[in-house]
Amino acid sequence: MRYCTVVHEGRDEAAVVLAHGIVLVRDINQRLGKAWPTDLLTLIRQGLSAALNADAFACSGLYRRPSEVRFGPLYRHPRMIWGIGLNYRDHASDLNAVYPDEPASFVKGDHTVIGPGEPIELPPESRRVTAEAELGVIIGRRCRRVSEADALDHVAGYCLILDMTAEDILQKNPRYLTRSKNFDTFFSFGPELITPDEVPNVLDLEVGTWKNGVLHRANHVRAMQFPPATLVSFHSHVMTMEPGDILSTGTPGAVPIEHGDVAECRIAGLGTLLNPARRSHG
Repeated sequence: MRYCTVVHEGRDEAAVVLAHGIVLVRDINQRLGKAWPTDLLTLIRQGLSAALNADAFACSGLYRRPSEVRFGPLYRHPRMIWGIGLNYRDHASDLNAVYPDEPASFVKGDHTVIGPGEPIELPPESRRVTAEAELGVIIGRRCRRVSEADALDHVAGYCLILDMTAEDILQKNPRYLTRSKNFDTFFSFGPELITPDEVPNVLDLEVGTWKNGVLHRANHVRAMQFPPATLVSFHSHVMTMEPGDILSTGTPGAVPIEHGDVAECRIAGLGTLLNPARRSHG
């Protein structure tokens, strides 16, 4: 199953993505007399249901073509965003960084969240911003101290992410990581949440960072030092993870972006996420 959020009549609306098109949950409720939550974060917290997918199939005539809608971020206020640094060895060498022997994680706030097509604002405080394509893991069930063997049972689904870094700030001092990662608009995710039943083996996915339609760097999830199951288990031993929390699993390569560039994450089988960059003046 696939879900998304679209901007409809000025508000974010949860929708189901089908082969025939996109069906707003609000339209399903009106057609069938249902009471499904109309925002995706509440749906995740309630538990994504096959019944909702069946209801969407029953709503023929309400389908909207993807070209007719504007996608938003899956939701704008995640409780927690964990980013993972240097999870591919090639990316560590790009930064001349010491490769970690445990997941190197950091936290981002919801003020960084944007959706597909929304601009990445390049702040005046940084002259070198990079965009990093990543696989996102969205938690679907509360988990605390789960094993790696059970970790993926707690996942609601996967998504595409573009994570931005003010790299020149980070290179001044590694203690500036939080600042370098937390400028407004520095986290894009969407356009769809893809449930695990549509991802036979997450390790087979190939994540690619693109700029202006040109591939910069790609690698398979199996090349991660710490794959998704390890990351979920590891962080569940740090804190209780709640439905809707996001793990951004690291990038195969970061590409510098300037005003007018278009950054893109492509994951075969999952889709494409792109955002234009523009220089902010304050």
